[in-house]
Amino acid sequence: MNAHREPVADASWEASVSAWVDGEAELRAEELDTPYGRQVWDTYHLIGDVMRSHDLAIQPSERFYARLTTALDAEPAIVAPLALPRHPAWRLGLSGLAVAAAVASVVWMVRPLMSGTPTQPAAAPVMAQADDTEAPDPTLADYMSAHQDMAGAGPVRQVSYDSMGSR
Repeated sequence: MNAHREPVADASWEASVSAWVDGEAELRAEELDTPYGRQVWDTYHLIGDVMRSHDLAIQPSERFYARLTTALDAEPAIVAPLALPRHPAWRLGLSGLAVAAAVASVVWMVRPLMSGTPTQPAAAPVMAQADDTEAPDPTLADYMSAHQDMAGAGPVRQVSYDSMGSR
């Protein structure tokens, strides 16, 4: 199992090494028995040590920060144009269909008025008539006369707004 791993290892293997260092997974030492495996193991331990103690971290000099700032300022700014919104073709078809439906409905409603021939109602509606064969119930007449004030004279109840302010 002394197969030499290439320096470009897959991320899942390095993630498993990180889990081994953190104690989150069972250690498989045979996978670390290569120069690259030992280097990754040492690197992850160094990362852990630096995270626990800032004294082990390398403090860059002011000259390093100056060179980094100069290099960043020298890089060209990448400005990309905004992407134009693309409308699907079916949306254009639906909007055209909606306009056609609106025009058709207006034409359908206006057509009888524009034709010039007056339309006559088919026949006068026949009102329902009471059947006189039965005698009215005398208690129903008393009920109707007692409630005539509430119901009003016609089928529509009359509303007064005069008493609204006194409540």
